[in-house]
Amino acid sequence: MRLIRRFELLVTAALLIAAGAGAQAPANDPSARLKAVLPPDVAQRVLDRIAIARAHQLPAAALENRALKFAARGVAPRDIERSVDEQADRMEIARDAIARGRGGKAAADEIEAGAEAIRKGVDGAAVSSLAKSAPHDRSLAVPLFVIGSLTDRGLSSDDALKRVLARLQAKASDSDLESMPGALPAQAVSGQAHKPVVTGSANGRGPTSTGRPASAGPPAGVPANGGSRSNPGHGHRPPPHK
Repeated sequence: MRLIRRFELLVTAALLIAAGAGAQAPANDPSARLKAVLPPDVAQRVLDRIAIARAHQLPAAALENRALKFAARGVAPRDIERSVDEQADRMEIARDAIARGRGGKAAADEIEAGAEAIRKGVDGAAVSSLAKSAPHDRSLAVPLFVIGSLTDRGLSSDDALKRVLARLQAKASDSDLESMPGALPAQAVSGQAHKPVVTGSANGRGPTSTGRPASAGPPAGVPANGGSRSNPGHGHRPPPHK
């Protein structure tokens, strides 16, 4: 009986230790997943950059997801690191631009949307202008994603901003705004003269966590054409766009 009792105690102790370890490192912990898919030195730098973004009240989860998505697509580790760095910088620009225009703190989805718009060629001044002119009780996330989608489809950022502001002033719903890129005439879609970068949204469909509108063009991180620079040492894996 004593042996049986001792065995039961050992099993209980082992289960408690395993439960504690699981609580400290959940199976879905992005840090653990990044360490599993990136070389140790790159993973550590990416995690350090994400930690800095979190400390600056930026949507760090979006950066984690960005790195994991690019890794799943076979993008070179150093290019993943560069993409995370650049997106974090754009998030800071978007956060500050929204705060200047609206005089208040930007929400995480607004920061993410602003960063995507900036990646597509919209400057910080335009983001501030939208924040200043849009109704203050309305989220800027969908309007910013739509502005980015409109620039993806050939409009200048100024023209895209004017169109979205006009619809906001007319009290258009988010659904109405989301329909704007698809309603552009064919000449606007084919005319890409104003567009400095041709890419889609961070995951190719707009952020699925917030249900934002889809963007035209290929996903960020996948070049729009075969003329992108090569990436020595990594075969045919494409580098992500900014």
